[in-house]
Amino acid sequence: MASIDLNSLIPFDWYGLIREEDLALALPLPLATYLLPVSSTPPLTFNMPIIPAGRMAANKRVQGLNGADVDFDQTWNVLEGAFKEIHTKNASALSFEELYRNAYKIVLKKKGEELYNRVAQFEETWLGQNVRSDIVKTLSAPLMLADGTGRTLTTQTERRQAGERFLKALKAAWEDHQVCMGMLTDVLMYMDRVYCTDHRQPSIFAKSMGLFRDQILRTPVRTGMHSLLEILTQIILDQIGMDRDGESIDQFLIKSCVYMLEGLYESDQEVEDEKLYLKSFEIDFLKSSAAFYREEGERLLKESDAGTYCRHAKRRIDEENDRCRSTLSESTTFKIQKVVEDELIRHKMKGLIEMETGVVHMVHNDRFQDLNLVFDLEARVDPKKPELTKAMQKIITEMGTNINNSAVTASTALPQAPAAADEAAAGADEKEKPKSGSAKTINQQTSAALKWVEDILALKDRFDHIIRISFTSDQTVSTAINRSMADVINTFSRGSEYISLFIDDNMKKGIKNKSESEIDAVLEKSITILRYLADKDIFETYYKKHLCKRLLLGKSQSVDVEKQMISRMKIELGNSFTLKLEAMFKDMTLSEELTNGYRNHVRNLGDADPKRVDLGINVLTAMTWPLEAFKGSSEQTSEGLETNKAQQVIYPPAIDLVRQGFERFYSEKHSGRKLTWQSNMGDADIKATFPRSKGGKPRTHDINCSTYAMLILVLFNDLAEGESLSVEEIQARTNIPWNDLKRNLQSLAVAPKTRFLVKEPMSREINAGDKFSYNENFKSEFIKIKVGVVSAGNKVEGDKERKETEKKNNDSRGFAVEAAIVRIMKQRKELAHAHLLTETITQLSAQFKPDINMIKKKIESLIEREYLERMDESAAMPGYRYLA
Repeated sequence: MASIDLNSLIPFDWYGLIREEDLALALPLPLATYLLPVSSTPPLTFNMPIIPAGRMAANKRVQGLNGADVDFDQTWNVLEGAFKEIHTKNASALSFEELYRNAYKIVLKKKGEELYNRVAQFEETWLGQNVRSDIVKTLSAPLMLADGTGRTLTTQTERRQAGERFLKALKAAWEDHQVCMGMLTDVLMYMDRVYCTDHRQPSIFAKSMGLFRDQILRTPVRTGMHSLLEILTQIILDQIGMDRDGESIDQFLIKSCVYMLEGLYESDQEVEDEKLYLKSFEIDFLKSSAAFYREEGERLLKESDAGTYCRHAKRRIDEENDRCRSTLSESTTFKIQKVVEDELIRHKMKGLIEMETGVVHMVHNDRFQDLNLVFDLEARVDPKKPELTKAMQKIITEMGTNINNSAVTASTALPQAPAAADEAAAGADEKEKPKSGSAKTINQQTSAALKWVEDILALKDRFDHIIRISFTSDQTVSTAINRSMADVINTFSRGSEYISLFIDDNMKKGIKNKSESEIDAVLEKSITILRYLADKDIFETYYKKHLCKRLLLGKSQSVDVEKQMISRMKIELGNSFTLKLEAMFKDMTLSEELTNGYRNHVRNLGDADPKRVDLGINVLTAMTWPLEAFKGSSEQTSEGLETNKAQQVIYPPAIDLVRQGFERFYSEKHSGRKLTWQSNMGDADIKATFPRSKGGKPRTHDINCSTYAMLILVLFNDLAEGESLSVEEIQARTNIPWNDLKRNLQSLAVAPKTRFLVKEPMSREINAGDKFSYNENFKSEFIKIKVGVVSAGNKVEGDKERKETEKKNNDSRGFAVEAAIVRIMKQRKELAHAHLLTETITQLSAQFKPDINMIKKKIESLIEREYLERMDESAAMPGYRYLA
């Protein structure tokens, strides 16, 4: 007896698979004898006689068994005895060749169904009488009380040890069953392939797994008691509870039992969504976890502070994620995470925020890290973060209201007694001296106005810091906080005047002896608070007054700074700032359409050359795009522009052909326009192939580089081996400006990672006379390579003055409302009343928030002056018609 080397006898087809007809000729036994299923069991070793080539024909004749009689009972007795040996781990003396022949003959005689049923009955009896009894013996009395009563009858250590004994027994039984059934499956392979397939029966391995489920897990321990599956579930849950309490458990042992539950199904059909783990264990696990964390959350809200609660909740979530990876199934990760988030965060967030040590305490005591924990927790359960947002808005409103009330109190306070006034003035001088450098006493109302703006800015800075540090610049929370900040500012009736006074004070003395960056910071603060104003027309009224006095009286520190402030206001209050940006986007959109049109044009010409250069073009409006931004300095910009005007880059024939083709295509669409090619702004994607190394393959890289670098590299395609080009020759052949040529050659011949060329002599600088050759030894571990190029005094108005200002402002608003109504009606001709109100408010909202009654009065005034008329009363909706 000897082993046959199949590789020496059997030819293989192209894919390396054994052809069945060749295998049948080469082997003396049926083909199925040698084809083993892929399973967890080790491969079987068969001993076969070596048959001389001259006996092959004789062996082919004895393969047919139709003439032989098969005694089923006798053959089954042989198989049953072998199966018992396998289950008792005494299979070393068995001949698997003989066992396979016996099963093969039974199936061949059309008795596969009887064999299938006998094997299933044997496994059912073995599991029920032998295996199950060994597992039940490991159960102690408390473990059988699956309702949790056993927890009160034993200590935690006793429960853990008893549970581990049960889990080890069940794990051993499951692994032995799998190994044994793997060996039985090898013996009954022909039955699986013929009978089970033809009669649509589950394989004997799948059938045996179902029998393990029914006989071991689902059968009650004793009549009227719980099943082993229920006991297993409670034991695992108890072990997990110990783990949550900080006790050490055998995670690998539990993981093995979880693998068992994941390998078993509710039915023999083995539907993926009906795993025993999902249908039996996971449901109870999630339910018990929800109860555990619900009780824990309620207890922690009473016993701990908010920061501790947040850290504990985050730790619990991380623990459950780790537990799913190491102890349970990763498929449960998101489910248990949601349970923990619901019980510790979603249902407790409001109580957490309202704790004595909650969000209010954190804000007032600068507990930024704790605020970040609260933010992270609520962000897990709701992206909108409603509870935290409401709490922050309430805090801002309360703090802002206090600032407003303090300003009103300070501005309406009665004048102090002379002595007290002098003392207070001296104190004010000392306080304000570091800020203004002036020793004069500031008017009480003006001081209150400046203090209000400074307090509002300090409030905004404080919450901006919280948004950045604690809320990671979250857009939702930031928007809500900014909305509350705007409400605080706009509810203060003197806000527009006070902001204008703040700017006035800075323009007169606040910017004195300050650097440009400090001046920019002052201007930015002014614009920042101005953004929140709803009634910007009132601010404009006050600002014109204050600016007029500053300019006429020569009080302004710098006219340039004044112009900067005006420019910033135009940007903030108008839309002219976006014109060029919109034009640039429009250029990009048109360029994309133009590129696609050109490609379709080339395709329609029938040019199917695969080596044709693909052109992507961007046609830019010269007056819109800042082309000078592509130069390193003003000196280089000037030199580059002059060079580009004086000379045109020389393109390779393939590139120039595409360029000229696009110019013809563009001139056909847009006559009279001239294209100027900005080669210094383009880039190219090229494929470079380097010679093969010893014993290797040619190396191909995709290179992204500038257009200039592409022009340089293409020159070396036609260069013979060993030849080189001087820097003067490269410039003559490409006409690239000298500065750009030097920078690109440094990238291609000096930079270590993109050294496609070899420079002689080797140095960092590019000098006249330097020579460059193709670097055949270039190596890179990356397929895609990117080549970079080296390169008097104003004061607060009194009540009378304020009334006059408000009257003038209302008159101005009336004119603005009338103008908006006329513009709308002139365009629409006819419009319903409600739509006219809506559109008028929309148009004017950038300047101020118009009053509905004012709009109605102006509509009546326009009707009286015969600009508008009412439409027929029979119309479904009241409306107006334009007349003028």
